[in-house]
Amino acid sequence: MLDPRYFQDGLPELQKALLRRNASGEITQQLSDFSKRRKELIIETETLKAQRNSVTQEIAQLKAKAKSDPEAAKQADQKVQASRAVGDRIKALDEELKKAELDLQDLALRIPNIPHPDVPSGVDAEGNKEVYRWGSVRAFDFEPKDHVAIGEGLGIIDFERGSKLSGARFVVYRKAGATLERALIQFMLDLHTREHGYEEIIPPFMVNRASMQATGQLPKFEEDLFKTGTADRELFLIPTSEVPLTNLYRDEILDPGSLPKYLTAYSPCFRSEAGSHGKDTRGLIRQHQFQKVELVKFAEPEHSYEELEKMRKNAERVLELLELPYRTMLLCTGDMGFSAAKTYDLEVWLPAQKSYREISSCSNCEDFQARRAAIRYRPEAMAKPRLVHTLNGSGLAVGRTFLALLENNQDAQGNVRIPYPLHRYVEGAPGFTREGSGVWIKKV
Repeated sequence: MLDPRYFQDGLPELQKALLRRNASGEITQQLSDFSKRRKELIIETETLKAQRNSVTQEIAQLKAKAKSDPEAAKQADQKVQASRAVGDRIKALDEELKKAELDLQDLALRIPNIPHPDVPSGVDAEGNKEVYRWGSVRAFDFEPKDHVAIGEGLGIIDFERGSKLSGARFVVYRKAGATLERALIQFMLDLHTREHGYEEIIPPFMVNRASMQATGQLPKFEEDLFKTGTADRELFLIPTSEVPLTNLYRDEILDPGSLPKYLTAYSPCFRSEAGSHGKDTRGLIRQHQFQKVELVKFAEPEHSYEELEKMRKNAERVLELLELPYRTMLLCTGDMGFSAAKTYDLEVWLPAQKSYREISSCSNCEDFQARRAAIRYRPEAMAKPRLVHTLNGSGLAVGRTFLALLENNQDAQGNVRIPYPLHRYVEGAPGFTREGSGVWIKKV
């Protein structure tokens, strides 16, 4: 949620930012109308209350004279009646103001974060800016297969049985495929905890409405979520472990010297993919359930953009160690997530698609989530609490890393070479074969 000043004195600045975000004119008009009406109600209410206070003092003075002055008693009665009418009007205005506050609050929860000045303006992905590229795209001497053909040929992914169990956009990992997926998770967690300094967390995979609202999934994106409940308990399946990790410190004041905090977690992620019908229906790109290793940071505002650059490097390091070519994109205002002020997308090269595809997003949300979640810190003992800045990133999306490995490391027979950093996690496991200095998943 944005700073309340944007809905009052900062309204022109907010409207400019929303135009950069390509927000509809209806939202900005509603915001203007709600803010204007709220201000009018506050002014009228305060004026009437001041008037009532003045009349109350006059009534007290007239009643003091009433014993010796019948006219004063009559005037006091008249002012009492007038004061009651003013009181009734104040009560009605208070109710109207309460509704106006709720309307403005609901609208505020649906308004995206203000983009950082460095973020380029744009309507969609076409407006993104490439800032870095790593690795050489492999030149194949055969037509590379996509990950579906490779995985099914090796018997390590099974979309048919995934669909039988749960419907479209679910998959079963089998044999060496299940081992490789688990190895990727372990490799990422080990790298982030042992080399990058993150604390590993195993969070709940279902959270309450307050948690979803705090990180910005609710109320705007409820249709994208899977929801369940027993009796009167409403719970949402997490779309990313960013949600429980960020909410660990909801409604808390962090101690002086405790920032920055680095957290990482593996979790399954659940997304309905509402509105994505017909997009990436083949394979692992867009599943209803997928695995991800998430990175979350809590930082002092003065250092949060420095921490964003570090987080980006942490995610890039995974791809570099796995020898997967990628590029880093600075997202434009039209392609950026709801809660983000600035976002980098890491895009891995997929030979079968002959294109780069997103495998990680690293974002600084500044105090947008912290205000919703009431996460604060004390800069020093006894100091007034301040809102933290929250950051999140994929380190990485595991299924997309899995498919990138298959496509970039295939041979003409459909076998797959395993990158060296994963050897210690898979060597000796069923389905993996050592040949010389290499480890392979090979067709039987």
